[in-house]
Amino acid sequence: MPSVREVRLVEEPVPVREGAGVRLRRAFGPSQYELFDPYLMLDDFRCAEPSQYEAGFPWHPHRGIETITYIIEGEVEHGDSIGNSGAIGAGDVQWMTAGSGIIHQEMPHGTAAGRMGGFQLWANLPARRKMSDPSYRSIKASEIPTVSAEGATVRVIAGTEGEQRGPAYDEDLDPGYLDVTLQPGASWAHSTPAQHTAFAYLFEGSVSFGGEAEEIEAKQGTLVLFGHGDAFSATAGARGARFLLLTGKPLHEAVAWRGPVVMNTREELEEAFRDLDRGTFVKHEASL
Repeated sequence: MPSVREVRLVEEPVPVREGAGVRLRRAFGPSQYELFDPYLMLDDFRCAEPSQYEAGFPWHPHRGIETITYIIEGEVEHGDSIGNSGAIGAGDVQWMTAGSGIIHQEMPHGTAAGRMGGFQLWANLPARRKMSDPSYRSIKASEIPTVSAEGATVRVIAGTEGEQRGPAYDEDLDPGYLDVTLQPGASWAHSTPAQHTAFAYLFEGSVSFGGEAEEIEAKQGTLVLFGHGDAFSATAGARGARFLLLTGKPLHEAVAWRGPVVMNTREELEEAFRDLDRGTFVKHEASL
């Protein structure tokens, strides 16, 4: 019999400011890495007030991580030190592997009504890939398959749903990244690798997970961490529900983290910031 994952932790995101003063909500961050391994952080930057996001995230460095940005409203312009540039809009994903070091900027722009919305997930890289060459992939909405059945609509960004596989993949993390919309009262079940980390970020409506009778409300966003199991289930409340479901294979590695850099040891972390001071942080130059 499948072992359905039970709710382990429910938390509301914490308001923070990042970049040049962008207001966002942090679902989880540095102090909770062991719970969410291989993921490091999840930020919710949905906003209806341009003054709270338009200053954006000017040029800044990253090393040792991947950043995964998913846009649901508005767009984000991107540029980086290896020559990539462009914009991602509603339904698009930007998957950036910082590797040995990259400097980039992300500048958000709202809709005609001033709305901006999306999520940025940080994933850790294993020690053997911390100093790999950086890379970037822009995944357009049209590349992301959608599966609909019995009141559930699932966008498959990474991992699988039924016979559909998402376009994003990482060999070490084996990620699952689904955007799930449930109609009022609809139920949905999904298979998960038993020992992978699994959590949901509920941002619309209400839902009960794992067969529990008590409904969880989205409020401004609600983070739900699950225990181990090889199956996941959800039933929407009277207003329906929309949530991100994320899974990944834990790395079980030491973490040394400061700001935009995540390494395995304090010595590696100090070396990264010495590289910044010396102007040698970017190891892979643009080929353009």
